[in-house]
Amino acid sequence: MALARDAIARELGERPPTPCLPRPGWLDTPGAVFVTLTRHGRLRGCIGSLEAHRPLWRDLEANARAAAFDDPRFPPMTPAEWPDTRVEVSVLSPARPMDFSGEEEALAQLRPGIDGVILEYGWHRATFLPQVWEQLPDPLEFMAHLKNKAGLAPDFWADGIRLSRYSVDKFKEDAS
Repeated sequence: MALARDAIARELGERPPTPCLPRPGWLDTPGAVFVTLTRHGRLRGCIGSLEAHRPLWRDLEANARAAAFDDPRFPPMTPAEWPDTRVEVSVLSPARPMDFSGEEEALAQLRPGIDGVILEYGWHRATFLPQVWEQLPDPLEFMAHLKNKAGLAPDFWADGIRLSRYSVDKFKEDAS
């Protein structure tokens, strides 16, 4: 949490660049992280990596800055917004492909509240973190919104759809 908050604060000019301090060794292992920012309980930015391709601490810092300044759904964060912004970090497990013969079977395998899901079809791709189950607890509705996010019709289904799932270790600041 401190690494994500510090990366954004430095970009905002709220903190001077800090020297590279000693880190626990596990932060140097490759990892995939999503950083979600909220203000007053509403989404303010969410960017992340689905696959581990750089050290965890680098992925965390890069995605924290991207969530604050590069999420195309929002303008770049301003210093005035920063004090009311809460940070949530989700460290993803490696995604595992799901094996199913149709949508009904795929939906039956989903574990609401546990599974993050990646949907792929041709060049269409989208993911929902496990936290999205809080707003969309029904697997059919969850999948319809995920397809829509990927640019597909909510009722679309084809044999070429690929689904993978992952879990997260979530760290969240208090809303105080």
